[in-house]
Amino acid sequence: MTSFTLPGFDLDAFVRSTLDEDLGVGLPGGGHDVTAESVIPEDARFAGVMDSRDAIVVAGLPVAVAFFRALDPDMQIEVLVEEGASVAPGTDLMRLTGNARALLTAERSALNIVQHLSGIATMTRDYVNAMGETSCVLLDTRKTIPGLRMLEKYATKMGGAQNHRMGLWDAAMIKDNHVLVAGSVGEAVRRAAAAGVTDIICEVDRLDQIEPALAAGANHLLLDNMDVATLREAVALVAGRARTEASGGIDLETIGAKSATGVDYVSVGRLTQSAPAADIGLDFTPL
Repeated sequence: MTSFTLPGFDLDAFVRSTLDEDLGVGLPGGGHDVTAESVIPEDARFAGVMDSRDAIVVAGLPVAVAFFRALDPDMQIEVLVEEGASVAPGTDLMRLTGNARALLTAERSALNIVQHLSGIATMTRDYVNAMGETSCVLLDTRKTIPGLRMLEKYATKMGGAQNHRMGLWDAAMIKDNHVLVAGSVGEAVRRAAAAGVTDIICEVDRLDQIEPALAAGANHLLLDNMDVATLREAVALVAGRARTEASGGIDLETIGAKSATGVDYVSVGRLTQSAPAADIGLDFTPL
């Protein structure tokens, strides 16, 4: 597990900018790890073990590897578990041997990303499990931390979700404020279709908006904040003419019932917006 690529994501640039932030590159007196340089001999070597203190779904280990290799290209690194694996508390995730200063300088950045992404993957898996036996698919959203969207959406996939649109560019999503300006659901969808947009998602929060949206060319309806009975009625009205997605206020208590209404998807913003960091540590031994 030495390479890691995501479309549109520059891993090297991400690692460099993250380390530069921690090292204070460009700031007066910045550009170095004061503690490591003053306390640790330049030629000192450490062995380290990254392990999980929680039961988690693992995500982000290849990114952690990139942080360590950026500071010590010759570091010996053994990744012990696969991305997306469910592991028990106390599981060793990675073993490292290399320059002590490099290990200490990269430690926090590497742990931050693995803790954050594993937290997202773990919460996502909880939601997938709560859906039960269903053909309905869990989707993430654009409610991501700026600069981390590609990684956070990667983490939801490790947890078992699928990615919704990646940004503003790959599908039209017509919501209430677009409708407000256009004048109606039908007119908003018509304008998107007339502009040549092929993937048109339209939010509807009332049953009487479904037919105008479909007639104008919507091929994906986001059924917003509807209760279980209304979702079932909406699915019956759509009758397979478009994809259907339940969205809004969905949590672990409600996702099972809502995913069983016949909708194609349920989307949950809290996967990336509210997932707690996983408890993951890294312990070193001098060599």
